[in-house]
Amino acid sequence: MRVVIAGGHGRVALRLERVLADRGDAPVGLIRNPEHDVDVRAAGAEPVLCDLEDARVEEVERILIGAGAVVFAAGAGPVGGLVRMYAVDQWALALMAEAAEKARVRRFIHISCMGAGRRPPPESDDAWAAYVAAKSAAEDNLRTRDLDWTILRPGRLTDERGLGLVTLADPPLPLGEVSRDDVADVIAALLDTPETRHRILELIGGGIPVEEAIRLVLIR
Repeated sequence: MRVVIAGGHGRVALRLERVLADRGDAPVGLIRNPEHDVDVRAAGAEPVLCDLEDARVEEVERILIGAGAVVFAAGAGPVGGLVRMYAVDQWALALMAEAAEKARVRRFIHISCMGAGRRPPPESDDAWAAYVAAKSAAEDNLRTRDLDWTILRPGRLTDERGLGLVTLADPPLPLGEVSRDDVADVIAALLDTPETRHRILELIGGGIPVEEAIRLVLIR
C-alpha cells in the first residue's frame, strides 16, 4: 500500500517509514527541506518536496492520487512559535484532509497529542496552551470530514528503544510516556485495522503487545 506521510522527516515519521518499507508497503514522505531527501530515502521511503505551509490543495491532491492511506505526522510543536504552530498543527492538517477527500483516499491517521480536546491545566504556559488549542482545532476539523479517520493521541514522546508493549484506550488515559518506536508500530498496525475508523485513541507505554492492544480496543 502507498502511504503518504506528512512531516516525512520527523522522528516518528522516519521510524514509521522504516516499518512500512520493511513489511513491503510503499511509504512516501513529504518534506519541506530538500536536504532531508537522503534521510527519507535511507528510511525506505520516497521523498516528495511539498511545503504544507505554502501548498495548494490541488498540489497535495495530485500527490495523494493512488495512495491507500495518509498519515499526518507533521507538527511545529509548542516551541515552533505561534505562527508556525497554527500553520502546521492546525491549517496543514485541514489542507491534507481536504486533499485526501478530493483524491478519494479514505484512510487518514492523525497524530495528535494527549491533552487535545480538553482545557489545558491552569499551570500550563502559553506555548503549550496554544499547541493544545491548535491540535484540538485540527481534530475538530478532521471529524467533520468524509474520511475513515483515526486520531491517535500519544503521551510524551521519548527516544527510548521500543518494546512493543503499550497501553491504548479511549480517552482519557493518565499522563505518561511512550517511545517513538512504539508510536510508529501502533500507527502501522492501525493502518491495517480499518475498524478503528472514527475513533480517538490515547497511547502510553504499558505491558500489552501492540496487536493485542488494538484487538482490546475493538471489543470495548
